[in-house]
Order: sequence, then C-alpha cells, then structure tokens
Amino acid sequence: MMLQANQIRAARALLNWSQSELVEKTGLSLTTVRRMEDEKIGPERSSAGNVSTVTTVLEEAGILFLAAGESTEGGPGVRVANEGK
Repeated sequence: MMLQANQIRAARALLNWSQSELVEKTGLSLTTVRRMEDEKIGPERSSAGNVSTVTTVLEEAGILFLAAGESTEGGPGVRVANEGK
C-alpha cells in the first residue's frame, strides 16, 4: 500500500498531533512533513525511508492504515468513501 498525503493528515488529526509533533516524533524536518502532506507532492516523492518512518511512528501511536477496498475488524474508524470524488 502506498501511503497518501490525506492519510497522513487524517492520522495526525485522529491523534490530535500538529505537524511539529510529528516532526518531533519522527526526527524529520518540518519541510519534509509538509511536502509529504501536500497533495501536489505527497509521500510518493519522498524517500522510502522517510515514508517508512512516518508510517511506523503513526502505527505505533495506534493508527491503522487501510488500502483501497481493505476492511478490518475493530472499533470505529475513518476512511475515504470514494477516492477521486
């Protein structure tokens, strides 16, 4: 699954983290985090290591990322209903 900019923003919102908090927890620069969260740039233009770091930190904080069409058992969650709408 390729992490998307909107997933990072949503994960931060669910955790009530600012971009600065994500920077602190990942050790990445604020510029890197901003670019990863920008829809026109996104994580796909970041290094694999940076994407892995953000993914790991957010998952360790309790976030579960879902790929398109994927579902899982568990508590309440949030997902994009129809991508591209």
